[in-house]
Amino acid sequence: MDFDQLHTFLEIVRLKSFSKAAQTCYRTQPAISAQIRQLEQELKTELFERFGSRISLTTAGRLFAGYAEQILELRRRAQDEINELERFPKGELVIAANEATCIYVLPQVFSEYKKLFPGVQLQVDRSYGTHVVEAVTENIADFGLTQLPIQEKRVQVVDIYRDEIRVIAPAKHAIAELSSATCHDLVPFPLLLPTSGTTRARLNTWLEPVEDRIQVSMELDSTEMMKRFTMAGLGLTFLAASNCREEVAAGKLRAVPMAPEAMVRRLGLIYRKDKALSKAALGFIQVVLEQFGEPAVENRKGPRVAV
Repeated sequence: MDFDQLHTFLEIVRLKSFSKAAQTCYRTQPAISAQIRQLEQELKTELFERFGSRISLTTAGRLFAGYAEQILELRRRAQDEINELERFPKGELVIAANEATCIYVLPQVFSEYKKLFPGVQLQVDRSYGTHVVEAVTENIADFGLTQLPIQEKRVQVVDIYRDEIRVIAPAKHAIAELSSATCHDLVPFPLLLPTSGTTRARLNTWLEPVEDRIQVSMELDSTEMMKRFTMAGLGLTFLAASNCREEVAAGKLRAVPMAPEAMVRRLGLIYRKDKALSKAALGFIQVVLEQFGEPAVENRKGPRVAV
């Protein structure tokens, strides 16, 4: 049974004639008759009673006509909604990101996105490090924003943003007077380190020459806590410069470059390579690209995504 057979059947019902239905369906009368025979064989019943050139519906035919109309109406409604969805996307996108990204990156992205796609609901899955990647690979989240590099081969990676991890100190701290700070400069002072993640792994490597002498005062999993505790004089910490721009501008904190080389942080947008992208999803990628300028794309073939 297919939609064409249903349309033919209803045309015969409407016109009460096989020959007239053949004309409106642009087919020969034998072709129309063959369609009805196939339909009757599938339903295992006769749909029409024939009296010479006159026809009428059987009881089964009258019953089936009602359902055929409903089926074609549902098909029309489905097509209309799909066409409408193309013009005005709806649905939901789930974005996985850590706390700092939720606070300092997503508000601007979400604001621009909602102007273009007001019918799409945006949800945040607040995750950390590898959990962001897992959320994407397990289809818990449509997109993830996380530090690069990552090793997962099932995801597409777009390098969207770079900034610098710096030593964060109270404005009047001795370290705040330095133009840059080495790991040896921090030995006398208590440190507030991130609990885990890419930045913590890189800091462990940077601090390795003095690992037996450093003073780890606290391990924290919140950017805001690290800033607040540093301003309270509980220790020095390490944050992306963009994450404490307001406090530095207000004179509450100083962001001192790390030496001998800057520690650059790369933020990436990730999504599954095998995931079919809706217009709403393609729109999100486009907004992120526009917000962060001209990104580098890792493991990507073909032209840039366009909406």
